[in-house]
Amino acid sequence: MDHKKLAIEAIELLTPSIKELLSTRAKREDMHIVVMNPTIKPWESSFEDAILYEHSMTDKKNWANDYDVIARGKAQQSWRDGRNNVYKHLHCPATLKSGDIAYYGSFDYEGVIVASSGVEPWFDVLVSGWVAITIQQLAQAEYKAFTTKYPMEKYLP
Repeated sequence: MDHKKLAIEAIELLTPSIKELLSTRAKREDMHIVVMNPTIKPWESSFEDAILYEHSMTDKKNWANDYDVIARGKAQQSWRDGRNNVYKHLHCPATLKSGDIAYYGSFDYEGVIVASSGVEPWFDVLVSGWVAITIQQLAQAEYKAFTTKYPMEKYLP
């Protein structure tokens, strides 16, 4: 399974919906998305090495803020804690560490962690959730196709 390919495919598939959301409901159209590698855990790698894929919806040169840095910070919180970072921000802020991003906007769907930044945090969460769920379901389709065709083979040798 090519996880990076799945992340790219998911974002490409969702781009029309993301652009529609950003242009009609959000406060701006700028957004950066970070997808973490779902096969790498915090005790196995550095955060930077666990980033699977990043994508910007608009040109970074025109951004008012460093949305890529903020999205990475959100992703790092979720990856470190194994859950959406909204929980930390709304329920247990005493667990925030020095240097943590002061915004939420990530989503963890069964181990697929995605963080977005650029707009209102609830829309960052929405986009992150769309991407995480899409990656997991594209992987499910690929896995099912493989096991149907090769029922006795190892999926990931």
